[in-house]
Amino acid sequence: MPNFPTRVYLEVGAKRVFASASDWPGWCRAGKNEQAALEALAAYARRYAPVTGIAKIAFPAKAADSFDVVERLRGNATTDFGAPGAIAKDDSRKLTARDTDRMCALLEACWTALDRVVARAPASLRKGPRGGGRDRDKMFEHVLGAESAYAAGLGLKLKQPDFKDAGGVRDFRRALLEGVRTPINGAKWPPAFAVRRTAWHALDHMWEIEDRSQ
Repeated sequence: MPNFPTRVYLEVGAKRVFASASDWPGWCRAGKNEQAALEALAAYARRYAPVTGIAKIAFPAKAADSFDVVERLRGNATTDFGAPGAIAKDDSRKLTARDTDRMCALLEACWTALDRVVARAPASLRKGPRGGGRDRDKMFEHVLGAESAYAAGLGLKLKQPDFKDAGGVRDFRRALLEGVRTPINGAKWPPAFAVRRTAWHALDHMWEIEDRSQ
């Protein structure tokens, strides 16, 4: 992909701002203001790049050098709680088969990257500054539970799989991807937003596991 400015959505809440790379699901970071969010997004480019390698999609070497804010979204309580919750106008655009394939490949790569980190992380993770934070297995369970809720946004009813059941997790993810590829009329979330939110959550906790494994 050419080194054009990276297209970014800024979701602006009262207490927090999320910067999301519109064409790169999962590359999304937050800050106290717009500048801080964009700086955090730039800083995480090197950590996001391996995900695109898993998907076999070229990631521009200078992707973090220049950002083009294509849309500012009004944040909500979800934003300030700590998750991107606003749907961009571009999220609702009609996707081509190629767009959908690329989007799904990147989401699958996020899951693969998460699985690899979980597999090598210690069961007990370093506690946060106040002594809190989930350990490895609880965090993976949390990710799967959230994804079950995200599936509902697509109009799907998917039971959260047992995190120890690799086959069950694989089937669950396949069903979620099928919901992305075959949208249900009247679903709360458009597929692009569902992928963006799901990928963000998987990588956000993957990076947390990495950081707290040290």
